[in-house]
Amino acid sequence: MDIAGSTAAEIADSVRALTERGLLRPGDALPPVRELAGILGVNRNTAVAAYRQLAQAGLVISRGRGGTLIAGTDPVAREGIAADTVLQDIGSGNPDPRLIPDPTRALASVVGRPVLYGEPVIDPGLEAWARDWMLADLPRDDLRITVTSGAVDAVERLLAQALTRDDAVALEDPCFLASIHTVRLGGYRAVPVPVDAEGMTVEGLRNALDAGVRAIISTPRAQNPTGVSLSPARAEALRDVLRDHPYVLIIEDDHFSMLSAHAYSSLIGPDHRRYALLRSVSKFLGPDMCLALAATDPTTAERLAMRLNPGTTWVSHLLQRLAHAQLAEPGIRRQISDAAAHYAERNSAFVTALAERGISTSSTDGLSLWVRLDVPARTAAERLMRRGWLVRTGDEFRIDETSPASDHLRLTVHDLSDADTARLLDDLRIAAR
Repeated sequence: MDIAGSTAAEIADSVRALTERGLLRPGDALPPVRELAGILGVNRNTAVAAYRQLAQAGLVISRGRGGTLIAGTDPVAREGIAADTVLQDIGSGNPDPRLIPDPTRALASVVGRPVLYGEPVIDPGLEAWARDWMLADLPRDDLRITVTSGAVDAVERLLAQALTRDDAVALEDPCFLASIHTVRLGGYRAVPVPVDAEGMTVEGLRNALDAGVRAIISTPRAQNPTGVSLSPARAEALRDVLRDHPYVLIIEDDHFSMLSAHAYSSLIGPDHRRYALLRSVSKFLGPDMCLALAATDPTTAERLAMRLNPGTTWVSHLLQRLAHAQLAEPGIRRQISDAAAHYAERNSAFVTALAERGISTSSTDGLSLWVRLDVPARTAAERLMRRGWLVRTGDEFRIDETSPASDHLRLTVHDLSDADTARLLDDLRIAAR
């Protein structure tokens, strides 16, 4: 391995050149810091700085005792419909398209004066509506409202304005796929916090804070994939732990807000200094409505403003007006309430039927169910595949890929016909043997 250089920049450029020429490939291990310093005749700190530069550029991955490896572009699991399959997909996590409100009438009301460069990022009507919505659940005197292109965009921007590469982020475990991807692609270190029937565990959060996390991503309701919601008692206990860490950024992704059967409970205490409550509209107005509202503290709002400016990166005001027109329309709000009742009723009936077959789930909310089996999830998934079903295993949602294999499946069943529901229940009983 012909790494050369006498300064950190020269060493990093040398590794970059070897990678570009294909002499170093994804997964290849670089020499340990002490060994590289000896080979090149440089100070150990110079080698450390070179590897840090490469990590910040996303060219290498540090595995601790596992060494420093050339980064690759391995395929990762993603949410949504599986393409090119003849199997019946019950792992998509999608809302029922029949329950998404038709925007046709609202579209006629959003046209008007064009928006020009330099105007406010958030449409005034949407901002006023969103402020009342957020303050009802998060009564903070310092609350600021902004808008992003969906919750994932918001999380990415929030982490980027607060962290640098290699900073630690606390993630629920198991975790929403997009959060795992966002943290990994940003070059941050994911610190898993276990989730139980009441949400993020107190001991897990305490351990994550002891590990030096600078941000926490939490799902207060309908946690994906488990479907559990944060209980008021657990939220209070977590706030108590966070009282000594007021500057750790809390990001709450309340993605199921208007559809949830549970009241909102929060990690954000009255004196916490860095926070963001995110509410996207994708679950009830449709995934293609790439819009999320963020309620944040003033400092976070100012930093977000540097990344969301009215010259290049704002969210379309036509989209904002369309979302506002629908959310403010009583008829559409009734449709959203009806959709919430539908998801709750269909999932509850399926949970009851599972229990009759000796299969359990802790899910209480959300579009999908988190089903525990007495066999490894991959084994069950293979058996179900042979019977015509495509499912998601819990292994896809693990943060630590070296942790024990999962015994859970995430199933999206709310849109199945009665006949398909009966067939799936029978096939699950067989697959779980």
